[in-house]
Amino acid sequence: MSKRFHIPSWGYKLLLLVAAAVWGLGTVVLKDTVDALPPFWLVGIRFLFAGIILSAIFARRIARNLTTETLIASIFLGALLGLAYGANTSGLLYTTASKSTVITAMQCVVVPFLAWAISRTRPTLFNLIAAGMGIVGIAFVSLDGTEGFTLGLGEAITLLSALLFAVQVAFMAKLGDGRDAVVMTAVQFLVGGIACLAVGVCFEPLPDFIVLADPEVARNIAYIIVFASVLALTLENVGLAHVAAGPASLILATESVFGVGFAILLL
Repeated sequence: MSKRFHIPSWGYKLLLLVAAAVWGLGTVVLKDTVDALPPFWLVGIRFLFAGIILSAIFARRIARNLTTETLIASIFLGALLGLAYGANTSGLLYTTASKSTVITAMQCVVVPFLAWAISRTRPTLFNLIAAGMGIVGIAFVSLDGTEGFTLGLGEAITLLSALLFAVQVAFMAKLGDGRDAVVMTAVQFLVGGIACLAVGVCFEPLPDFIVLADPEVARNIAYIIVFASVLALTLENVGLAHVAAGPASLILATESVFGVGFAILLL
């Protein structure tokens, strides 16, 4: 009889760190692609194909573990996920990739307090210090040498997405406990993809799909679907099912470090 494989706690934290690094590069790739397709169309295509790929790979596992409770929780989380990524991608139209990653990392400020409200886990002094540092970080990336403090449209939309990400992370940490994270991720992708495409159809112009024939655009979208979605979000959801929301959000906030670094190197 085979023994069940167990990952130590630091292993789950490492999964979150790898996800943050993949997303850091993903923000740079999105910034380079967001002009090719409208934001919600881009996110909708991204998540729909990611959901199809993940569902095909784990079809038997999904059939075996998809309960009614898991389905309801995943639909709720998928709607949050789609809105968060749609807003975040829209913000990239009006701000830089480095600003976007730093402001998105503000979710680490909010998550511990949401976890307190949702899971009754009280924030620590460390969380309060992190909140103050996060506010200082936003000030640094938003300060303009000639105009002083500025919080433009792009930064405001990105900040909204950070709040949505925080809600999604806090609820995933609670609802993912005891449920199959891979199954939940597949359903979230499909729900998020359909929701974003619906928003795109209603509020955005029909994209010119001929741009997908451009090798650079096709390569970027492939990275966004396979690595920044299928791989990274699966790693995140598996990690969140085993790491408390507060520490997990701080690890995920290193996306801003990777994002700024990649933005400097590549953009």
